[in-house]
Amino acid sequence: MSTVADKLARKSTQRSSAKQVRLRLVYIDFWSAVKLSFLAAIAVAVVTVVSFVLIFFIVDLTGLIDRADEFFAGFSDGSFLLSQFVSLPQVLAFSAIVAILNLVVVTVLGAVMAGIYNLAVKVTGGLLVGFTSN
Repeated sequence: MSTVADKLARKSTQRSSAKQVRLRLVYIDFWSAVKLSFLAAIAVAVVTVVSFVLIFFIVDLTGLIDRADEFFAGFSDGSFLLSQFVSLPQVLAFSAIVAILNLVVVTVLGAVMAGIYNLAVKVTGGLLVGFTSN
């Protein structure tokens, strides 16, 4: 009669056919990190512009801007209207500015992080990654 413990003992003595590889990440190429962070920043910039426009359309279609205009007209004699400041061209311009700033910041952060990692590797020895094939 065979128990689970016996089966596990037999398995541990048999040689596994899976190959194991351990690699150490000791250097990140600076320009590759900059290019990759730039591509990620472009994706985030596109998402930013699209989300700003979609939010504007939703707010405009629900009539929240008109209600806010009525609310502000109640105590400002109609001199301040939110619709003067929030229109599609202004939302597009603001979202483009935010996207461009985000693009620059994410690209620079990617470059800085690659530089920090390359400096930290000199102290820590790098990141050890193990791979197995099943």
